Amino acid sequence: MSTSIFERRSVNYFDPEKPLRDELLREIIELASTAPSAFNLQPWEVIAVKSREAKERLHALANNQDKVLEAPVTLLIIGDRDGYKESNPVWKELEKAMGEGVHGAKQAAEFLYGSTDERRIKFAESNAGLLAMSIMYAATHFGVDSHPMSGIDFEGIKKSFNLGGSKEVVMAIALGYFDTRKQLWPKGYRKPYEELVQQA
Repeated sequence: MSTSIFERRSVNYFDPEKPLRDELLREIIELASTAPSAFNLQPWEVIAVKSREAKERLHALANNQDKVLEAPVTLLIIGDRDGYKESNPVWKELEKAMGEGVHGAKQAAEFLYGSTDERRIKFAESNAGLLAMSIMYAATHFGVDSHPMSGIDFEGIKKSFNLGGSKEVVMAIALGYFDTRKQLWPKGYRKPYEELVQQA
């Protein structure tokens, strides 16, 4: 069994002198993209914030969290509220596998995810959330540290990074390497099974 699930930590301090290679970032994302999604529609995208100018813009929109400036890259995880629609090119790939059955799948997706604004938002956020956690575990697998952030200006980021229409910012994830000159807090308390699970 992989130990990545136990080794992952949310790192507050990143070493600003230690870059993350583009090839390694690609490996992390490609491994993470095996995450499940509704109808395998993968209604997500990722913006890799790497340039100094983009980092400074994001820093201001992320409550001035220094990790945005210190980490070599911060990923913006984007969910698409309209990702269930026929315009999603993944449907063409599904049609190759499902044949005529894809028409029923499209109708089901339209009902399940497109019938209300709330369902469209849930569709975007829940699927992008699956990708986000997969990215953090994939990063740990490759020896890269991470820290998710939801204390951010979602609308401000959407405007600053030209995300229009149905695209939603779900969270940001800083990626890089822990600054060993700093101290990592002890691993935090986790609810035991008895507190976490209710039987029904």
